[in-house]
Amino acid sequence: MPAVIHVEVTEIRQNLPSWLERVRGGEEVAIIDRGRVMARLVPPVDRRAEARRALEELRARARVGDVESPVGEAWSAADDPP
Repeated sequence: MPAVIHVEVTEIRQNLPSWLERVRGGEEVAIIDRGRVMARLVPPVDRRAEARRALEELRARARVGDVESPVGEAWSAADDPP
């Protein structure tokens, strides 16, 4: 993960478009006011790509066997005690 860039709020105010372009490029910016972090600018998360990656990981680990044949023992959720 790249380092967070710390920038004073006055610099952000004066050059917001260029800082937004850097964030769009993947950088994370911490906005400093009076020596303390007051906000962070972070690139948006591509939720679809993240979900696809997670599904691919599951697909790589999953083992699907015979799901149609009897399991060899009788069972039913109706037999479970309440």
